[in-house]
Amino acid sequence: MSTNIRTLLVDDEPLAIRGLKIRLEPFDNIEVIGTCSNGREAVKAIKEEKPDLVFLDIQMPGFDGFSVLKSLVGEAELPLIIFVTAFDQYALDAFKAHALDYLLKPVEEQRLKEAIVRVEEAMQQRVAIEQNARLVELIENIDNAPKEALTAILEGSADSSTEVFEPQLRIKDRGHITIVDVKDIDFIDAAGDYMCIHVGEKTHILRETMKNMIARLDPKIFQRVHRSTIVNLDMVLEVRPHSNGECFLTLSCGEELKVSRSYKDVVGRFL
Repeated sequence: MSTNIRTLLVDDEPLAIRGLKIRLEPFDNIEVIGTCSNGREAVKAIKEEKPDLVFLDIQMPGFDGFSVLKSLVGEAELPLIIFVTAFDQYALDAFKAHALDYLLKPVEEQRLKEAIVRVEEAMQQRVAIEQNARLVELIENIDNAPKEALTAILEGSADSSTEVFEPQLRIKDRGHITIVDVKDIDFIDAAGDYMCIHVGEKTHILRETMKNMIARLDPKIFQRVHRSTIVNLDMVLEVRPHSNGECFLTLSCGEELKVSRSYKDVVGRFL
């Protein structure tokens, strides 16, 4: 009789969680002990429940799958990790040597079977330590912040000097993901529940609210200048006051943005 594989599912999309649970039902040795809808929940559950296996979505708002892994560095026991991701094959190749397996969304039944076989073999051969060493190598090669700062955020004790902000945005578009370096963003403006990310001559569309977007960015660099506009302060070349109390910012890309009176204190950063 095979030993149950205690399994945790992590994904911010409820339908993805439901679909994966249904596909795992035929596997008698897979025991789903819980689900998590965000990275912070996942770290807490992994530390408390100590699952054997985690199906981990890479791209989640704010605290993504990579941040989950970074926060687990130093733990005595790490679970086996299977990434469930929308990254295309080219991106997957870059991580091929580091995780036990990958499942590309939407998850195919045959690929899931192959992944479970790999999990069973890994557990039988007791190669989890070797697998975790490769995982730590992956984590250390990610452009990340110190573990202490991530831990402080998870415990709710971080102040502005230790808070960690995302160095990149991963933008899904028709099955492909574009990685945008945050430092290269000129400005961001809102269109309903979508953000238009302006980088040079390109504009990327990201489904996100203004509230969540501003929380993901370092306020020392990014500030709202209008209820629907965020600007990269490093991209500002000129500040031009207007008689009605508003002013205009000229960016290095040539764009001119209006600073509304409600956000005029931002101008003080340039004076």
